[in-house]
Amino acid sequence: MPRSFDLILKGGTVVDHAGEGVRDIGILGHRIAEIGDLRTASAGETIDARGLHVLPGVIDTQVHFREPGLTHKEDLETGSRAAVLGGVTAVFEMPNTNPLTTDAATLADKVARATNRMHCDFAFWVGGTTENPRDIPELERLPGAAGIKVFIGSSTGSLLVEEDAGIEAILERTRRRAAFHCEDEFRLRERKDLRKEGDPSSHPIWRDEITALRATERLLRIARAKGALVHVLHVSTAEEIDFLAAHKDIASVEVTTHHLAFSAEDYARLGTRLQMNPPIRDARHRDRLWYGVAQGIVDILGSDHAPHTLEEKAKPYPGTPSGMPGVQTLVPVMLDSVNAGRLGLQRLVDMTSAGPARLFGILGKGRIAVGYDADFTIVDMKRRERIEDRWIASRCGWTPYAGLEVTGWPVGTIVRGKRVMWEGEIVIASQGQPVRFGSAS
Repeated sequence: MPRSFDLILKGGTVVDHAGEGVRDIGILGHRIAEIGDLRTASAGETIDARGLHVLPGVIDTQVHFREPGLTHKEDLETGSRAAVLGGVTAVFEMPNTNPLTTDAATLADKVARATNRMHCDFAFWVGGTTENPRDIPELERLPGAAGIKVFIGSSTGSLLVEEDAGIEAILERTRRRAAFHCEDEFRLRERKDLRKEGDPSSHPIWRDEITALRATERLLRIARAKGALVHVLHVSTAEEIDFLAAHKDIASVEVTTHHLAFSAEDYARLGTRLQMNPPIRDARHRDRLWYGVAQGIVDILGSDHAPHTLEEKAKPYPGTPSGMPGVQTLVPVMLDSVNAGRLGLQRLVDMTSAGPARLFGILGKGRIAVGYDADFTIVDMKRRERIEDRWIASRCGWTPYAGLEVTGWPVGTIVRGKRVMWEGEIVIASQGQPVRFGSAS
């Protein structure tokens, strides 16, 4: 009897742990049911993927969607709309909202806001503070929790944990891999006078490479003493890459698209739109990050999507907020790097799908394999497009990549067996659900 599926992806070049090859994918419900030659099978819907590459759904583990509290910049619906238009099927959202996500009630509120309202699947980082270490064993295992996120620097209020004692108290209790923003707050305070009024190019002078390295070194010393696993977010310096290479047994490494794409030379063109924490630095740092990608020192790629309005960005530095949108541009910018020969497509897949699943213990995502969620990022590797502000779905309505011509483009986003985006259009009502986790390494 002929096999029957709800959906068949027909004739695409599947890129997964087994390599690249033309295969059909049969989907039943929200899971992958069969991979191979399905010419004799039938389906309620068939998508012709000939000439396209079918990747495991891209997982962006660092986004700021600003809800609750700062929804004039972004909210969970608009941020996730940008995500799926860019080919992203799941995101981990950050805790620096208002109120902060630091307890069970604020986490549950975000999960409730997101369920069936976000267009992609989701999890939320819970902020580690000086006040909640006792609750961490429970908090990091709650439904919808990505784990614990800690700001060693570059934050305010209870989210700032600048003292070693506060970091130690958190890492004594974590059992999952905790994520850290590593900038040394003490050095930032000492160097504030190095900021030049109206000159955003002074941002990386103030927040220099020693500021980042010092915090990362402190974190790794404490993590090793406590037997904890840590994840260093948005690594931005050559010195950190070289240091972290010797500590891969306990530390995983994230780099961001913007730190791979831009250098300090771009401040002259983009001004405060390029202002980020940690900052965009000289080209030698960017080149060493690419070395880290090539050598496997870098584990995953994130966008650190952190939108602000153009009105906020138009204020004179340093009275401007740090952050830029990035979730929608992550896939096309990195596909362009693949086409330029800077990395292989399978390496990109590992950093955006298999890597996040492996590091954070995600269940049922990150691979194209029978039994896994039918999450796919479908791309046209030959398609040339120009990124423009008008394409950006984020509420902020702009991108630092405006005007950039890229080769490689997301044409389809499928989340748990449902076609969510196709050829730049949202084609189904929002259906986002919490990401599920098992035992994390």
